[in-house]
Amino acid sequence: MELTKDTLIRDVLEFGDPEKIVEVLQKDFGMHCIGCALAHGETLEDAAAVHGVTPDVVIDAIKKVCEE
Repeated sequence: MELTKDTLIRDVLEFGDPEKIVEVLQKDFGMHCIGCALAHGETLEDAAAVHGVTPDVVIDAIKKVCEE
């Protein structure tokens, strides 16, 4: 499975340490989507748009924290 802009927010945690991923989403982007009811149907692209960032920036941050 590959992390893309079409990955659902709920599935993002499967790409590495869930705690680190949640921390990046919340602290770096203000995304508290993991606990949100929309997480089941919202993609990274959707969430990024709401928070005023490009999905690629979010994806890169998640990949970086997963490599640590």
